[in-house]
Formats: sequence, structure tokens, C-alpha cells
Amino acid sequence: MSNELQRLGRLVGTWDVSGGATGTTTFEWLDGGHFLVQRGRLDHDGHEVRMTEIIGYEHPFGGERGTEVKSRVYDADGNTLDYVYELAGDELTIWGGFKGSPGHFKGVFTDDGNRLTGDWVYPGGGYHATMVRTAASRSDR
Repeated sequence: MSNELQRLGRLVGTWDVSGGATGTTTFEWLDGGHFLVQRGRLDHDGHEVRMTEIIGYEHPFGGERGTEVKSRVYDADGNTLDYVYELAGDELTIWGGFKGSPGHFKGVFTDDGNRLTGDWVYPGGGYHATMVRTAASRSDR
């Protein structure tokens, strides 16, 4: 497993989400440690969002493993959303679809790693968001 994906292990645990979306989300490793899974239930502007996200490197059948940490979100409304994750020090960027996208989240972890605060930005809008860890999970793979 690459160091970039491994560093995202700091997301493992259960988080309370507040700001433009509110609710709870949990990150955990899939068996083997090659993918993180996020499962969440959020309220965004009065709409319940139930989702599962798989985060890791693409490795297509017969092909080479990708170099970017990507994800796909599947939600209860039938939507699929793609993201690219970047973690540089304590700053997490989640790009909507591709690096450099106008739709993205940029946030910073506190020194203890138990709070992530930042902003979702997208054409025509955005919102401030905070995640606070409420429970740690097993981080071993």
C-alpha cells in the first residue's frame, strides 16, 4: 500500500459532521488495507443523504495501478460521485472528479487529528464544514 493512502488512515473512526451538512460518518479499512470505506448519514439542506464511499487506487483488470487516490460515492438516491484525495501534511483536499476541479473541499486537521475543519466550494455555492471524531476504530489492516 502506498504511503499516500496509508496517511488517509487518520480518517479511520466515527465523526460528527456539522456545517452545511450535519450527521455522522464512519471510515474503516476494507480487509487487506487497500481501500478505505466511508459510510455516512447526513442532512444537507433538509435532504437526507445516505452514502457509501470506497477510497483507494484504481487497479483495472489487466492494467497498472493508478497513481492518484480516487473514490466513488454511491448514495441511496442512485447517484455516483467521483473524487480525488490529496493529503499534504495536515491539509486534506478532496477534488470533485479531478485534481484542479472547481468543486472541492479543503480542510485542515488539528494537531491531535480529532477535528477537520474546512470548506466545500463548487460553482454557484459552497459551505463550511467541521468533522469531530467521536470514536476511534481499529486502524490495523
